[in-house]
Amino acid sequence: MQRQIAKLALEDGTVYTGWSFGARGETFGEVVFNTSITGYQEVLTDPSYKGQIVTMTYPHIGNYGINADDRESPKPQVEGFVVRELTRIPSNFRSQSSLEQYLADHQIMGIEGIDTRALVRRLRVRGVMTGVLSTEDLDDASLVKKAISSPKIVGRDLVRSVVPEQTFEWRDGFIGELGKQPVTRRGGTCRIVAVDFGMKWNILRCLVEAGGRVTVVPGTARADDVLSYDPDGIFLSNGPGDPEPLEYAIGLVRDILRKKRPAIPVFGICLGHQLLGLAHGAQSYKLKFGHRGANQPVLHRRSGRVEITTQNHGFALRIDTLPRELEVTHLNLNDGTLEGIRHMRQPIFSVQYHPEASAGPHDSMYLFDEFVALMR
Repeated sequence: MQRQIAKLALEDGTVYTGWSFGARGETFGEVVFNTSITGYQEVLTDPSYKGQIVTMTYPHIGNYGINADDRESPKPQVEGFVVRELTRIPSNFRSQSSLEQYLADHQIMGIEGIDTRALVRRLRVRGVMTGVLSTEDLDDASLVKKAISSPKIVGRDLVRSVVPEQTFEWRDGFIGELGKQPVTRRGGTCRIVAVDFGMKWNILRCLVEAGGRVTVVPGTARADDVLSYDPDGIFLSNGPGDPEPLEYAIGLVRDILRKKRPAIPVFGICLGHQLLGLAHGAQSYKLKFGHRGANQPVLHRRSGRVEITTQNHGFALRIDTLPRELEVTHLNLNDGTLEGIRHMRQPIFSVQYHPEASAGPHDSMYLFDEFVALMR
């Protein structure tokens, strides 16, 4: 097989040379890393990775192939994919195609054969930065200039590129191996309106399994559109990028909080958590290299219990800017950053991490049951 050289250039002047897989061409994005050992398909299809080139820290990727059940959205959302060694012949009874073919089919560029340990160490020391991945332009100086001049994540609205075009009903619960996840199954008696800013599908499965009848509305909707369904509960989803430029989304959440009946519970995850905080007057900031992986320890302050969580975010809320009515419920044990809040007087709560996992541990699945319990 003929191999094509590919290069990844960072805005600090570092250039890595490897081999191309998937599509060929040129792409740019914020270069980040994920510490999960498995779950590369879920990572690829998570809309929160829009605008980013993702590096996997685990050295062998592609071992178990690709299947239709493990998608978190209709297609890969990453701008590029970086691995140490690609497995071209997958071995798993669920596999329907190889990772290489999957990326080629969806025109996503990948690079293998570079020192991913060196790349991750650079990102940890200097922070995540914009990079350019190319098989066309192999001139180092030219690629570095492109990386420097490429748009940055801060200040960009990436949500509009991943929100659904129209409202739809979601009825699917867990399938296959997902059916073994520990969520209490109940009949769908609670009407949940899920506001989609770039939502992972397993969140919707968890809401259904916990007892919800779920209507999904685009994150660009108005508060009146959301409330017109007379919901028993409102869910605010994850999504990509910087929350502060999303004035329409912050306004949507603020209007929902102002117009809704006080008894309607609101639950947010990841970007939804950040938007809830911003709607209450808190401030956000960019983390140096973010939290991405399935092994982040989080302290539940009330119980003292430590949950191992799946995370994917590059921004966080400033604890010292939270208003009095918001209580800090969860903290990240690696760096002390905010991982959860709850309103002191209303049934409103959110977490920065991903309790639906997929892939990852199931320690935080109880939050979906808590949401439904508040509605009931």
